[in-house]
Amino acid sequence: MLSCQKSLFNFPEEITYLNCAYMSPQLKQLDMLGREMVGRKSQPWSIKPEDFFKPSEELKTLFARLINTPEKDRIAVIPSASYGLATVARNLKIKPGQHIVVAEEQFPSNYYAWQRLVSDNGAELRVVKAPDGPNRMLAWNEAILNAIDANTVMVALGNVHWADGTLYDLKRIRARTDEFGALLVIDGTQSVGALPLDVSEVPVDALVCGGYKWLMGPYSLGVAYYGPRFDGGIPIEENWINRHNSEDFSSLINYQDEYKPLAGRYMMGEQSNFVLAPMLSAAITQLLDWGVANIQEYCQRIGANALEDLREMGCQIEPQANLAHHLVGVRLPAEMNMERLQAEFKKRRVYVSTRGNAIRVAPNVYNTSDDFDVLLDCFRAVV
Repeated sequence: MLSCQKSLFNFPEEITYLNCAYMSPQLKQLDMLGREMVGRKSQPWSIKPEDFFKPSEELKTLFARLINTPEKDRIAVIPSASYGLATVARNLKIKPGQHIVVAEEQFPSNYYAWQRLVSDNGAELRVVKAPDGPNRMLAWNEAILNAIDANTVMVALGNVHWADGTLYDLKRIRARTDEFGALLVIDGTQSVGALPLDVSEVPVDALVCGGYKWLMGPYSLGVAYYGPRFDGGIPIEENWINRHNSEDFSSLINYQDEYKPLAGRYMMGEQSNFVLAPMLSAAITQLLDWGVANIQEYCQRIGANALEDLREMGCQIEPQANLAHHLVGVRLPAEMNMERLQAEFKKRRVYVSTRGNAIRVAPNVYNTSDDFDVLLDCFRAVV
């Protein structure tokens, strides 16, 4: 059973940070590693040709373990989730009369890419509206399943909804897309690292993840998985390092038509990233040591009582069985004033996010039930 890991981070005692969905704090070990790696640029003669390849290879191997794929070469290093989704858009064929299914109010990067694609090809973006009332998760999943038909080319979702943590039933959605040969593409930025996702159990066609939230890495670096449907596709940039035999610096002018295997063609330029790649690798190593399932259980354990108290205050929160416990949307009853509540958060130095009409509460291993007690005090002050 996982215990509180707050000592591994730099936290002032007066801060209650329940906002990992906004940005994770950085582990102390990453601070030290980042400073060390920045210093390497002061001695460029110490950076050898093999150092251009080792950081990304290590990162691919670790992320492959995290999502349980035996094929590390299906992993690409990317600068952002939007880059990973743009790669999908670059290789997706869609015609008039066909459509892409998305959820209402999902993260903009997982909307704009498809909006552009359908607009350019005379196709449709089918947006599945979020239902009101209780059992939102179950009703929304049913609506998404009903939106998938013979004209569906792709379903693009998060594993959870970024604003309120609604869980999507990816196994059922995958089964439904398989009926019609449609792709399933997941933005895992708000789940991977805190909620288990096994691509051997749910064989998604693509999974993209920004690294600075639940992967606990630095900003401006991420990872993506591309399944067999993307083998042999076209990358969104052409760079030297993604080509066959790029390890031989003396022969780089012997231009190569052949790419690196599988998702190697989709890797970003300057993927070697001598500073950020080792930091993200160190963060994922720590996640593997903790165990993602243990992180999810820990978040559930420290927050369950407080969430029940909030329900008794009249707040709308999904039943516990329907929750991703690392990211919970709390909708206020009519009599509770949002502005007063936000003022209480500010006064007590409680950090959460407001997304749409929900307060987004996002704990991690550095939080305790005491942090949820401070959160509750803010709500009690405005009941």
